[in-house]
Amino acid sequence: MTSSTVRFHRVLRTTSEKVFRAFVEPDAYARWLPPNGFTAKVHQMDVKVGGTYKMSFTNFTTGHGHSFGGTYLELVPGRRICYSSAFDDPTLLGQMKTTVDLREVSVGCEVTIVQEGIPSLIPAEACYLGWQDSLQHLATLVEPNIPD
Repeated sequence: MTSSTVRFHRVLRTTSEKVFRAFVEPDAYARWLPPNGFTAKVHQMDVKVGGTYKMSFTNFTTGHGHSFGGTYLELVPGRRICYSSAFDDPTLLGQMKTTVDLREVSVGCEVTIVQEGIPSLIPAEACYLGWQDSLQHLATLVEPNIPD
């Protein structure tokens, strides 16, 4: 079985610290990560190198869901998040690795994401579509600068 790799690059009108927070705060993560048509729950999140997380997505139309989790491999606040993940579904074999690099640029934060080891049963184009939705949700969460 062959796995896939997907890559993304975005520039967001915000700080790298705010983007980093969106990845490591459970309520924020559950708000922006699920692609259109899905809801998410973070069941557990221990944000430290070697710490683990567990979450699930539910298809809003059908009510069917899938759960997954993994381990934080590298955390550099405002700069990098690297984590492993695997689906609980035994038909979606393999361990994925996602690396998120953040860099301050003149207009905000440059975000580079590489997700490796996507199970062969998941078409790469479906991952691209899902991540595109998620990254749009991320922008709507982190770009507004709403005062207290």
